[in-house]
Amino acid sequence: MPSLTPVDDDPRPSVVEPDAHGQAALLLAESLIHTLVENSTLTNVEAVELIRIAAEVKVEVATAAHESDGRMQESLALLSKMASSFETDQN
Repeated sequence: MPSLTPVDDDPRPSVVEPDAHGQAALLLAESLIHTLVENSTLTNVEAVELIRIAAEVKVEVATAAHESDGRMQESLALLSKMASSFETDQN
């Protein structure tokens, strides 16, 4: 009888990598917001508010799409870190 366990010839541990498109999009968005702040187009307070709104929209979209809580929390954590970087710059 054949084994029901898949055979993996790769000795490296299986790691789930972040989505390349998502990483690129997040980096681009954060860079754009930083540039707008540096050029005085946005204030740090406005940047934080923009990210807060994005987090609210993320919750709404994730809820409507029945996204897992874990995935939603990962996204919210990234947005929180981004907001924190602008809050730190305010001081």
